[in-house]
Amino acid sequence: MTHGCDVQRLARIDEHFASYVDDGRLAGWQVMVARHGEIAHSSTYGVRDLASGAAFSEDTVVRLYSMTKPLTTLAAMQLVEQGKIQLKDPVAAYIPSFGSTRVYRSGSAQRPMTEPQVLPMQIWHLMTHMSGLTYGFHNVHPVDAMYRAAGFEWAHPEGLTLAEICDLWASIPLVFQPGTEWNYGVSTDVLGRVVEVVSGLDLETYLQRFVLQPLGMSDTSFYIDDENRKSRLASLYIPHPESGTAIEAPAALLRPDRPMYLSGGGGLYGTASDYMRFCQMLLNGGFLDGERVIGRQTIEYMSLNHLPGNVDLEVIGRPLFAESTYTGVGFGLGFSVVIDPAANKVPSSRGEIAWGGAASTAFWVDAHEDLAVVFLTQLLPSSTHPIRPKLKQLVYQSLID
Repeated sequence: MTHGCDVQRLARIDEHFASYVDDGRLAGWQVMVARHGEIAHSSTYGVRDLASGAAFSEDTVVRLYSMTKPLTTLAAMQLVEQGKIQLKDPVAAYIPSFGSTRVYRSGSAQRPMTEPQVLPMQIWHLMTHMSGLTYGFHNVHPVDAMYRAAGFEWAHPEGLTLAEICDLWASIPLVFQPGTEWNYGVSTDVLGRVVEVVSGLDLETYLQRFVLQPLGMSDTSFYIDDENRKSRLASLYIPHPESGTAIEAPAALLRPDRPMYLSGGGGLYGTASDYMRFCQMLLNGGFLDGERVIGRQTIEYMSLNHLPGNVDLEVIGRPLFAESTYTGVGFGLGFSVVIDPAANKVPSSRGEIAWGGAASTAFWVDAHEDLAVVFLTQLLPSSTHPIRPKLKQLVYQSLID
């Protein structure tokens, strides 16, 4: 036994996911399990680059994509703690262009019928994805098509700053009235701009100074601009449309080395050990290795279900590109929250917080079990394989105390 986990049962994690590499579904992966403040299991398998054969090592750097969102939300909550933001503040108080954003009512992407916002978009709407903003790659709504027409799908228009991109989004109608539904989208990117406006710092500087450096997350950043980290960066893959095996992603899906646009919703690179430090801070109530980055009660408040009426994402949410349903799962400020483990039909604990990234990365934090898990790979999109529910089954079956 190690840290309340059965060692032989932990080995089932590696045995299961090794098959994903052996049959070509993934190039490689890394998993890290922490229990009671210590690493109970850490393993890697396969390669970070199929062409070179470089191993997927413990210091491999990956594109975190949407696992950036909890970090940006935490940054905004630091400003809430300082009294510089209130959760019910209108977004337009910080980004004026959102004061005139219309709401889609009917019609096509070319000729939409719109109406004014009934309730102005508020800061908490950004944190919970109840803003009415969307992603172009959803391909389910006329507003999604408007995003694609404006240059937003898996990439974004080059040469624009975060401020300019937010103004561009503000010129496109919202999918629904703010606060009435849940839809995954660019909300956290807009929140990152709010952090910039309020703090007077660009998002990179703010995160480095007040989140990443205090937590010792030295391998986490918006850029890969040194040779050491470039040599450790995993390649990005997509499934072959017929065989399902991992093949190199097209260049259009790769970001430039140093983009002008700092994406608080998906722009960070990082490592498993770095992200585990973030997870452990959450488990510790905002404190890690002598540094307090946020208050205990703030973490607890963020971890509540903030969806109106305490409903789950299946009730209030638009369709989500995911490998599993979200029955029994609500949404807090910056991450999902399990509200009914039995309804979800995947082993978990009430109050467990989690999220993942588009390239099939994932994390969760379970305060009841004093457990944190990080899984890294680089396969786009995350809905390709049921990695996350299978991983949860395999981790929870290992707990014996």
